[in-house]
Amino acid sequence: MNPKQHASPPDLPDPPHRLTTVEELESTIGRPAAMITRKQVRALDEGSRAVLARCPVAAFGYRDASGAARTTFVGGAPGFAHVHSPTEISFAVPGPEVARGPVSAFFLLPGVGEVLRVNGTAAGRRGGEVFVEVAEAYVHCAQAVIRSRLWEAPAAAATTEPVAGEGPLAGPGVADFLAAAPFLALSSWDTDGGSDTSPRGERQPVARILDGRRLVIADRRGNKRADTLHNLLQDDRLSLAALVPGRSGVLHVRGRGAITDDLALRETMALRGVPPHLALVIDVEHAEVTGNAAVADARLWDPGRAESGEAPDMMALGSAHLAANSAESGRGSAWLIKAFAAIPGVSRLMRKVMDRGYRFALQKEGYEEVRIPAGTRTGEPARPSEADGALRQVRVAEVRQETPTARTLVLRDASEEERPFDFRPGQFFTLIVDVAGHPVRRAYSASSAPGATHLDVTVKQVDGGHFSTHVHRDLRVGDRLAVRGPSGTFHTRDEPQRHLVLIAAGSGITPMMSMIRSRLADPAGDGRIALLYSSRTHEEFIFADELARLEKEHPERFTVTHVLTRRDGRLDARGVRHWVTTEAARALPDGAHHYLCGPEALMDTVQGVMRELGVPDERVHQERFTAAATPAAVAGPQQMRVEEGGAPVGATIVEPGQTLLDAGLAARLPMPYSCTVGNCGDCAVRLRDGDVTQAEPNCLTPEQRADGYVLACVSCPLSNVTLDIGPQPPLA
Repeated sequence: MNPKQHASPPDLPDPPHRLTTVEELESTIGRPAAMITRKQVRALDEGSRAVLARCPVAAFGYRDASGAARTTFVGGAPGFAHVHSPTEISFAVPGPEVARGPVSAFFLLPGVGEVLRVNGTAAGRRGGEVFVEVAEAYVHCAQAVIRSRLWEAPAAAATTEPVAGEGPLAGPGVADFLAAAPFLALSSWDTDGGSDTSPRGERQPVARILDGRRLVIADRRGNKRADTLHNLLQDDRLSLAALVPGRSGVLHVRGRGAITDDLALRETMALRGVPPHLALVIDVEHAEVTGNAAVADARLWDPGRAESGEAPDMMALGSAHLAANSAESGRGSAWLIKAFAAIPGVSRLMRKVMDRGYRFALQKEGYEEVRIPAGTRTGEPARPSEADGALRQVRVAEVRQETPTARTLVLRDASEEERPFDFRPGQFFTLIVDVAGHPVRRAYSASSAPGATHLDVTVKQVDGGHFSTHVHRDLRVGDRLAVRGPSGTFHTRDEPQRHLVLIAAGSGITPMMSMIRSRLADPAGDGRIALLYSSRTHEEFIFADELARLEKEHPERFTVTHVLTRRDGRLDARGVRHWVTTEAARALPDGAHHYLCGPEALMDTVQGVMRELGVPDERVHQERFTAAATPAAVAGPQQMRVEEGGAPVGATIVEPGQTLLDAGLAARLPMPYSCTVGNCGDCAVRLRDGDVTQAEPNCLTPEQRADGYVLACVSCPLSNVTLDIGPQPPLA
């Protein structure tokens, strides 16, 4: 890297010379070739839809209800953008509401240089997603990604100097983030109802701070479309979102931009003596670093997410768009383009020619060691893996109303592929759904038997419950969500001959139902099951009809005892002891395993009875759900050091709004975890140094707290912190 790239900015006139007319602009950058402008199509063809199906994240530019420009990253998993027709797509957008009007996006394929750009109009919001009417789509060249080395291992951040003057760019973590950010998405608008979000990439940094209120971005030579520059001549409002490889935070900036040809300024960004032909100076109105769920969930830089598989051929897609547009305009070259593209091996040849063109163009700009992204060269980008707890996209295939306050969601894969859900009876899954633009996570036990191509989870309405209210009021057949799991150590053991004593109250029946269905579905099994199930009224018995049917069909293997608390009173120690020593004892021989799930008070009572009766602790298992609330947001990024048994493992930055776990996983650190919502305790780590805020309630015991343990999934740092990830504490 040329040292002049980091030279101090000159004393600029305020403002520096600005380009204000199309004639001035095009005298510098020229006009785009006709072939470039003919590459855009007005609807999503098959190739574009293939890109969307594989794309896990996109940059999205829009204006909110107040008219403020905003750019963010959306998605989190392949196929997050739902294609409803060739001219309509939808996806969830966190944060402020998207106003109706022009929007724009580009879709990123990990490991690939080219992006698919889509421009259109936000037409409203339904089911938690923004619907976009597509006006145009086209393949954008790979130069921004190549310049930034976006898909390569993160480079060491440059040393930052104090920001001169006050302003948004002097805010917490902003200067440090920009010093490490090689890539950003820049959104702009024209006055005719159009919008553009384009990728910008540099060797670090992609944007440089001039003072507390001004940024500068180099504008190097590209395909001469220059949509951003033309837009800024009409409307100077813009926004951007910057990325740092390996981090899941995003820097959001909005302000007003001006195009300048000031030579003194451009020379500070020269590469091997070659300055950019223009620069953008941005008067910043807002700058903030926040965590981004889409970037975190997409795991863009995790090498474990790579699998083999053909990616959409972006060269072939661009050629198809050119041919389609030429045919529509009546040009005779359309058939020639199609015939040429159909020749075997021509796509690989075009790829080599294009890559050579990229290298030549970038070397003329002053770049050395131009490396083409591996996915661009081979057509084989990374594909997300579901190993190690990654998200699985599902759709709601059926909704069953079990009681007035409990409904079962029958979930199947969002794709056409029907794969089984493998877990142990009694385990739970974490459901993630977008509610009002924000991802909400809750853990629910599977009530179906393992191995089926559907997953049943039963959700009881909770007064004031954010997730359960959404499920009961808004979720419909066809809606999509994500699941993580399975998780939890509360499950039946593998030996089918073991006899089961099940004691449940209310929605605690759901993991028991999975155990019952699984055991009774095995015709060769001879293990017996005795169930004691407590609820307030007949109307609130979940699975009442199925339990009655199964008891009738398997009288030698399954017995059910119901307790109605409004009629019989609450189960106390005397009632539990009587049932265990009479009803359960008649049904089961000694040696049965006991599973408890219900309110804390009931489980404590039952556990006391079991100890009185001499049942060994290793034959008593209980599930305690104590989901924590979302941890409070903390201002400013903080450094997190991770050790294992006192030995250094690595370090990363925790963005505002991120948990310790989110930041660790984004940085590929070996963080222990399972449910991610404070239920299971698998993510307990010892806090060696620093302070955190931790959401309550959660499943940590008083003894674990006293030993210095915190739950990484529901904790945010208040300062720089050091964590020890091993050994894990004994969990209750």
